[in-house]
Amino acid sequence: MKNVGEAPQEELATGERSTRNRVARSILDHGPSTVADLAGRLGLTQAAVRRHLDALAHENVVEPREQRVYGARTRGRPAKVFALTDCGRDAFDQSYDKLAADALRWITEHHGEGAVVEFARARIAAQAETYKKAIDAAPPEQRAEALAKALTTDGYAATARSAPVGEQLCQHHCPVAHVAEQFPQLCEAETEMFSTLLGTHVQRLATIAHGDGVCTTFIPRSGGSGSGGSTTTRTTTSASASTAGRNPA
Repeated sequence: MKNVGEAPQEELATGERSTRNRVARSILDHGPSTVADLAGRLGLTQAAVRRHLDALAHENVVEPREQRVYGARTRGRPAKVFALTDCGRDAFDQSYDKLAADALRWITEHHGEGAVVEFARARIAAQAETYKKAIDAAPPEQRAEALAKALTTDGYAATARSAPVGEQLCQHHCPVAHVAEQFPQLCEAETEMFSTLLGTHVQRLATIAHGDGVCTTFIPRSGGSGSGGSTTTRTTTSASASTAGRNPA
């Protein structure tokens, strides 16, 4: 006789899969996460989180990494974090990657790399109009947060957080990551756009396209105002954007 309250096996399997998907989604939304982070966000025990992470790792959806530390390291070993693999990201709206990459490859072959740069800038300019409205409506100290919210609406799962002498804009998901891996001009155009909108030099520290768990952009504290940028800003942007598709050495 079945015990009272015992769920059928298929229901148990469905529940396990649902929780496992929540774990993967939480990593997508928040970036590489520790077991404690996930347990706190999802209301699960750490033992349950580890069980789901083991299953996701077996399915090649997540992988363990050493936690990145910006600035001075503290004593002891960095905490282990879990990040989505390329396979894991494939489950989240990246079904047209090959078509987009083929199109950009054709543009390169027939019109040169300059045409790809023009395309990347034109594409990001269309998105920038919405971002500009959000930034202009926010007080100066909340512009990075306003940009993060606008990016999240477009599927980038972005957050802004304080950092020494500035802020970090973190994009935990990139809908074009696989294409940007082959065409870093997409990352460079995005970095230029951030600089122009925020009216200050920004520096790309890491990108998902380069294999990092999150796209991270450093925004220094600046006295600059407005979202139109300046001659100085445009000059420094090109130097910063040159690292947009990779980690600085």
